[in-house]
Amino acid sequence: MKHALSVLVNNQPGVLLRVVSMFSRRAFNIDSLSVGITESPKYSRITIFFSGEVHIVDQMIKQLGKIPDVAAVQLHKPEDAVYRGMTLIKVKSSANNRLDILKIAELFRARVIDVQATTLIFEITGQDEKVLAFTRLLDPYGILEIIRTGQIALERGEQTITSNKKKNSFYGKNML
Repeated sequence: MKHALSVLVNNQPGVLLRVVSMFSRRAFNIDSLSVGITESPKYSRITIFFSGEVHIVDQMIKQLGKIPDVAAVQLHKPEDAVYRGMTLIKVKSSANNRLDILKIAELFRARVIDVQATTLIFEITGQDEKVLAFTRLLDPYGILEIIRTGQIALERGEQTITSNKKKNSFYGKNML
């Protein structure tokens, strides 16, 4: 089963490594990883998509909460969150097929980022299913390159990750 976690961490060097190492030590494969600063430069938000059993996910959340630089952890349920990722796709193009490719892009609300004599580059955002459908339709024209960002997730409504923010009683103490 796929899961999406947001981890609010102190914006410090080495924190990402500690969070990702926890997944590695427990033999979880990370499907998608995205990191960025938040509305407060004091914090970064790590969004991790991975597969695993539900009971192990609960353990993972508890273990992440024990990391001193972790301020909050939030598990996103698909029905309660919005997921997005960005993809850039470079496609072969000629005068004969350019209009067809642009019509496909318009259906998927993909933006044209670059136009050259023999190629087009598109930017598309959305869930994996949308991006995969778009790439399947472009495949016959000749996809030259694809690059994707990590997926991000944000909970719907007024609930925020900081609503779940915890205070570590051991923050700043040497845990060795």
